[in-house]
Amino acid sequence: MSLYSALYAGVSGLNAQSSAMATVADNITNINTIGYKGTEAQFRTLVTDGRSQANYSAGGVAAVSVAQVSKQGLIQSSSSNTDLAIDGGGFFVTRTSTSSTADPAFTRAGSFRPDSEGFLRNASGLYLQGWRLDSTGSYTNTGGLNGLESVRVSDLVGTAAPTTRIQVRANLQSTTAVHVGAYTPGNLASGTVTPDFKRSFDVYDSQGGSHRLTMAYLKTGANQWASETYAEPASDVTAAGGLLSSGTLAFNPDGSLNKTGSTAALFSPLSISWTNAAASAPITLAIGNDGGLDGITQFGSESALISSNVDGGQLGQLSSIDITKTGQVNAVFSDGKTRSVFQLPIANFQNPDGLTRLPGNAYASSKNSGTLTLNKPGSLAAGTVAASSLEASTVDLAGEFTNMIRFQRAYSAASKIITTADEMLREVSDLKR
Repeated sequence: MSLYSALYAGVSGLNAQSSAMATVADNITNINTIGYKGTEAQFRTLVTDGRSQANYSAGGVAAVSVAQVSKQGLIQSSSSNTDLAIDGGGFFVTRTSTSSTADPAFTRAGSFRPDSEGFLRNASGLYLQGWRLDSTGSYTNTGGLNGLESVRVSDLVGTAAPTTRIQVRANLQSTTAVHVGAYTPGNLASGTVTPDFKRSFDVYDSQGGSHRLTMAYLKTGANQWASETYAEPASDVTAAGGLLSSGTLAFNPDGSLNKTGSTAALFSPLSISWTNAAASAPITLAIGNDGGLDGITQFGSESALISSNVDGGQLGQLSSIDITKTGQVNAVFSDGKTRSVFQLPIANFQNPDGLTRLPGNAYASSKNSGTLTLNKPGSLAAGTVAASSLEASTVDLAGEFTNMIRFQRAYSAASKIITTADEMLREVSDLKR
């Protein structure tokens, strides 16, 4: 009997509008939740038999909730430098604990703060994951989650970082007289020949020990200088005479560096073996680019060191954490030293709207979300990281109140179907009287 199908259709309408109202309630209550993605209620018809021509049997309606995970929320500024937002697609990779075997969760809620042990976790208790950088700032992206670990920078306090780079900007006086007499590599290091110009730099091994390296220069011809880099004292290193590198440094007629005409070894990283058995990292000598004026030059002014920068040394108290837009986590210490510690990945899915929702405003992969890819922020489909920022909820309050009115009216109308069908059935039962 069609009246019964109308009755059941009315019941399905009550259930559907109730589910739709639940999505509105969830959205409104999470209007201030960081990184929350609104849920939309969509309806689909229920059909009993579409082939029937004589009698029509009502099927009803069902509500389906669709999470708008891929929708970008407004990025707002924050006073904390560990608050993070993603400008573009993707998710932060987190775990429910610091263990590498803990369940992964993907979120855009970037309200991260150091906990009592120094690990970065958000308001939901999820721990931020990243690739730990080695002494050269490198990492290996295996494409999976196994290579990630919980981001923690407090364990660097009281440790040391080896010197990996010496940046020098200096001028060699072009009017310097050409050296007359014999010169062989190592003469400047041994003191047999007095250099025309030299400067020393304090570098550090992996244990924080301080050592002195000297760069010395001797003019040997027009636009040509002999260059040596050596340790003082020579007993600090295993290299003979303390000599670490030597060769010819050439300049162009305009005073710029002629890297092509220079000895290539002068621009190669220094691999140093300290006699105190402390480890070291290759030291890159940043003394200029070919044809550039950003390093060592040759002009008529007096030979002088213009500027220099040497990294490494003992790491003091942690002052702050700096996170770049490409996701590199840098620890800034009270003595001004900075060390790159972690590289944050961005997780992307082929269908982010197909992710499974988890408590704590996070998501888990599912068969509908597609495969996971991990990339550096800003590469391929991964968005960039905005530090000192948070992504606001995507909920539109005016739209949710409008939907509330719609669903309430539809719920009332569905209840009228039930009462009307009930009255019609009463009329049928009264026919027997």
